[in-house]
Amino acid sequence: MIKAVIFDIDNTLTDFMKMKRAAVDSAVEGMIDAGLKVEKTAMVEKIFDLYWKEGVEDQKIFDKVLAKEFGGIDYKVLAAAIIGYRRAKAGTMALYPHVGLTLAELMKMGIRIVVVSDAPRLEVWLRIVSLGLQHSFDRVITSEDTGFKKPNPAPFRKALEALGTKPRETLMVGDWAERDMAGARALGIRTAWAKYGDTFDTKEAGAEFELDDISQLVGIIRSENAGKPRRAKAAASR
Repeated sequence: MIKAVIFDIDNTLTDFMKMKRAAVDSAVEGMIDAGLKVEKTAMVEKIFDLYWKEGVEDQKIFDKVLAKEFGGIDYKVLAAAIIGYRRAKAGTMALYPHVGLTLAELMKMGIRIVVVSDAPRLEVWLRIVSLGLQHSFDRVITSEDTGFKKPNPAPFRKALEALGTKPRETLMVGDWAERDMAGARALGIRTAWAKYGDTFDTKEAGAEFELDDISQLVGIIRSENAGKPRRAKAAASR
């Protein structure tokens, strides 16, 4: 019996990397328009190289890249980058297809829902509110609420506590095999891999279920709760 679902948000509910790429492209274009003499593709690559080292939530990424590459910060260029980034972010942050319908159906079924994200609290809530999901979850748990990121067990334990469910009554849905799936499995929480959001070319996520579309989640839960468990690959293909 599945009574509750834990959702990751980035690349699970929203296409975060699509937004991030568009926003960085716009930021670099802003830098160039402000007078910075760089080749766009090379500068975008340098920003993402630093993102992978510092974390994609780094709020000072442009400051760091400018200081590293040019020995200091031209604030006209920095401001142009930030404005370009924010404009593109606002225009490209969107839910994956069928997310709204899926969340609404789960709520009708009486399934409790929480979000567990590694992002900072304010950034998570800005995304949730901008996407119109502020009334969709029983609880939102961020890295700041536990002091740990997935796959550490602390965020998952806090989610179980908030849900009031046992691990086998709870399903974790996320895109990152090494964090979302592995962290949940370690506590006995059931797992559904958001394959549609995978950005790591993952071959095997080690999840009980694989989702090509988030809407498949409704059928999986209905089947499990009706006492008719389906094989993971079959569940993902229907």
